[in-house]
Amino acid sequence: MTTNPTPQIWLYDTTLRDGTQREGLSVSIEDKLRIAKRLDLLGIPFIEGGWPGANPKDVQFFWQQQEDPLKQAEIVAFCSTRRPNTIAADEPMLQDILAAGTRWVTIFGKSWDLHVTTGLKTTLEENLAMIRDTIEFFCSQGRRVIYDAEHWFDGYKQNQDYALQTLEAAFKAGAEWLVLCDTNGGTLPHEVSQIVEAVNSHLSVVSCQEQMTTDNGQLTTPQIGIHTHNDSDMAVANALAAVMAGARMVQGTINGYGERCGNANLCSLIPNLQLKLGYSCIGEHQLNQLTEASRFVSEVVNLAPDEHAPFVGRSAFAHKGGIHVSAVERNPLTYEHIQPEQVGNRRRIVISEQSGLSNVLAKARTFGIELDKQTPQARQILQRLKDLESEGYQFEAAEASFALLMHEALGGRQQFFEIKGFQVHCDLIEGKETNNALATVKVAVSSKNILEAAEGNGPVAALDAALRKALVNFYPQIATFELTDYKVRILDGHTGTAAKTRVLAESGNGYQRWTTVGVSTNILAASYQAVVEGLEYGLLLHSQAEAALRASS
Repeated sequence: MTTNPTPQIWLYDTTLRDGTQREGLSVSIEDKLRIAKRLDLLGIPFIEGGWPGANPKDVQFFWQQQEDPLKQAEIVAFCSTRRPNTIAADEPMLQDILAAGTRWVTIFGKSWDLHVTTGLKTTLEENLAMIRDTIEFFCSQGRRVIYDAEHWFDGYKQNQDYALQTLEAAFKAGAEWLVLCDTNGGTLPHEVSQIVEAVNSHLSVVSCQEQMTTDNGQLTTPQIGIHTHNDSDMAVANALAAVMAGARMVQGTINGYGERCGNANLCSLIPNLQLKLGYSCIGEHQLNQLTEASRFVSEVVNLAPDEHAPFVGRSAFAHKGGIHVSAVERNPLTYEHIQPEQVGNRRRIVISEQSGLSNVLAKARTFGIELDKQTPQARQILQRLKDLESEGYQFEAAEASFALLMHEALGGRQQFFEIKGFQVHCDLIEGKETNNALATVKVAVSSKNILEAAEGNGPVAALDAALRKALVNFYPQIATFELTDYKVRILDGHTGTAAKTRVLAESGNGYQRWTTVGVSTNILAASYQAVVEGLEYGLLLHSQAEAALRASS
């Protein structure tokens, strides 16, 4: 008895080219090299590096790749067909592509007659010649060619016969992959399925008629790929529809970055293809690095990760409702469609005013605190949580503050220091904007009062600096802490300057991050509370780490 092999889907990442066309996204040459190495580690077979010759950055990127090649991925150079009424061999643009030294080249050409006549301002026949001449030139130079049929679906719907002629021209010229592009992102999944099936059938007939064979005499079969954009929020669905209709290459970007509304998101496509549809994309050990890779790329391009992204978002496996938490505790299948660990993510129990006792018990365990429903403090914690959230606190985004609340309810909140008071002075110079601020704090450590002052770029930075200055002699580890993020929200704007303000402060120590919350009608008081708790929680983490080290030794 024989078993059918798992069908292979070839992933093609265009984060470094199409992805960088996203508004507000900019990368350096070093950024591109780091991302390429991370994608290589993830097991992506094809990585599009850019358009050599289009800008100095892309030229340098391909030079660097020749000096320090990737372990397994093919770096691909990207460019258009030759210009109208020229010869491919004489095109300086195409010489730049050869100089990039890649084995694979992706060429894009026009599929839609509207673009040929109005965009290129040439004839339909000349466009076919441009496709043939360009691909034949690269094949003659020993390059393997992927042909991206730009605006394919729009072109096919407007002039089916001509659109198919462009694919035939590319195939007969030697392109090994024919990638159908939904460039405007307006096609729907049922249309994609129908059109991909029709294209496959048509090209099979063309292949038989031409009797095109490989070097070993086997009949050449065109390989179809799919490239989708997300303007209708259908990029992932369209790519999946294409695969189920016979496409075997999927192009996309990490986190769905791309022009306008973005490209198909590989972080959603890969697990859907591999875990749901049974295709082979990357190794299992690489799939469980997907969340890490997603966050790595978002950090490098300096864009906040989408916390609610499917599969890899921080909230993808977060449970907030009490009924949900109780069920998940018994069997995760009740509210999770896959195991989070399969994509390198983790389950989170979110604490809020909608929480039940199950949330509190589950959340306590994540902090190493064992409670049960009979523990009196468990219900006290739950009630305290609900009371504070009704006042404007938000603990689902400030888990460090909730940990301190639990320790306090259980009588184990360590008193590292005591706040005696603070003052803040801001420089206001008439006709000149300034962010200079001076903060003075008074704290007590082991019954010893300390008064310190510090300047900062704004009142919160000054407060943070003054607190650290006052405490660092007693707790040297504070020198490694830093305030990494600061968010302010006005809770009841209709009350004007008397409105309550909620402040979320994120702190870190170089390898861990934690968030604390403060609420007050005084924005400085709310900020101070969040910053103070951030320092306190950092000290708690340090003391727990030291205790664990002593116990292990």
